[in-house]
Amino acid sequence: MDDVSTPPPLEQALHSARALVLADLAARDVADSAVVSLVEDAVTHRRWWVEQWPEGTPYVAGLVAQDVQDALLERYGRWPLCPVCDAGDPHALDVEPELGPDPHWVCGQAGVVVAPVGGLR
Repeated sequence: MDDVSTPPPLEQALHSARALVLADLAARDVADSAVVSLVEDAVTHRRWWVEQWPEGTPYVAGLVAQDVQDALLERYGRWPLCPVCDAGDPHALDVEPELGPDPHWVCGQAGVVVAPVGGLR
């Protein structure tokens, strides 16, 4: 008999992606209701994407992070700003790998891993 309390892998991946991105937004004090709506939109979009390509389930967290980052750029500006570089223009961190498991926030200019997605401080 199946355990009905355990969500399927797709739902687990989507819930995890939502939680990780929300944790990063909260860590940078930008998790207001409008931004949380952007996260929900990204999760909805990625639900469809991973239903079409189930092998992509391990990539959902990084993709949701990138989707939210893109939506924030369009509406509010760059996020998350790099905490590593003191000189020069402020710039956003990148998600690496762009399509892969175990996504991290990386400063592309300094080549430094800052934190895993969900681990910003």
